[in-house]
Amino acid sequence: MTKLETLLSQYAAYHLDHKNILTHFVGIPLIVFSIICLTARAGIVISGVEITLALIIMLLSILYYLSLDRIFGFIMLVVFVLMYPFAYSIAQWGVAPWLSASIAIFVVGWVFQFVGHFYEKKKPAFMDDVIGLAIGPLFVLAEMVFMLGFRKDMEHRMLQEAHKQRELMDAKVVHSASTS
Repeated sequence: MTKLETLLSQYAAYHLDHKNILTHFVGIPLIVFSIICLTARAGIVISGVEITLALIIMLLSILYYLSLDRIFGFIMLVVFVLMYPFAYSIAQWGVAPWLSASIAIFVVGWVFQFVGHFYEKKKPAFMDDVIGLAIGPLFVLAEMVFMLGFRKDMEHRMLQEAHKQRELMDAKVVHSASTS
């Protein structure tokens, strides 16, 4: 398995219920968008070009995603390029409306996440491994690509490994409960 498949499998082990995955299609983009909104306000101008914290975060994210997979990394680049102007325009609002809107979007995104995990009966992946926060957007993208019928071999390997990891997670919970 590739590094990407390993990371997606680890994340997918917490996301095997289709209702949970569907809530992530809404929740994760909202959370990512809100973070871009919040960080697009902080920046400096260099040679007439404003470099915001959001641009730096997006650049680092894209470099990480490209290191995992060129196709997914490129698609995420396109998503960020399309998302940034909207987030930047919100960042130009007055302080109270910008902060209120950004935080509201963030909270709504997390509500979707936790509703999904209610269906899943599992805590979010990032609670066991913080890398889940970076892999979440890539997981949603991968799920979309799989739903469109592409990269089915990757999906098969990822799901096979995710089910194995889920069985181990469930066995640990049963073992912990029986020893308590």
